[in-house]
Amino acid sequence: MHPHLRDTMSASEILDHPIRARINAWFFRAMDGYVHRKYRRVKRELFGGLPRTILEIGAGDGANFRYLEPGTRVIAIEPNVHMHASLRAAAARHRVTVDVRAAVAEHLPVPDGSVEAVISSLVLCTVTDPTRALAEVRRVIRPGGRFWCVEHVAAPEGSRIARVQRFVKRPWRWFFEGCDTQRDVAALLREAGFAAVEITPFTLRTAFLPIRPQIAAVAVR
Repeated sequence: MHPHLRDTMSASEILDHPIRARINAWFFRAMDGYVHRKYRRVKRELFGGLPRTILEIGAGDGANFRYLEPGTRVIAIEPNVHMHASLRAAAARHRVTVDVRAAVAEHLPVPDGSVEAVISSLVLCTVTDPTRALAEVRRVIRPGGRFWCVEHVAAPEGSRIARVQRFVKRPWRWFFEGCDTQRDVAALLREAGFAAVEITPFTLRTAFLPIRPQIAAVAVR
């Protein structure tokens, strides 16, 4: 057994909360249309033209498959096993091939330098150890490969949104399986050791105030 796979199996069991995992699976299925309307412009630009084989961390219910070219092969890393049926259904709808793996970003069950592209959306806010997760992303990408992501970030200190993020931080973290409303993802990306990082801040016009400040980023291995 691959050593990374051994670690991920135990980690994924810890994340399989008997109630919260099911609630999250239902919530993201119910919100799929809303999320697509809010992100489609950004994601079409970011995820368009990717290689034919990619790895997605935190693939959720397959919401990003609609932005990929038909025939793309996706290694889908998703620790919430209650999302897996939706992942496979989304793959069939959007004509992509999916290899679903119950694992976490901190322990990716793939060999070093084995993929050309990794993507994620709203994942680095949630992982327990984002520094280790980004080290794993660098490990699995071959030299010259890229990591594309969309993430919500901490608002400027003293702003109204920063106060909202701080107020809701604890209940938000519980409900969304560890999601941190005040994580400085841009700084984490810059410090992760990539050869180059390009970050584009934007504001998501959404009723979910804590996640309005966002970034779209691409990092080169």
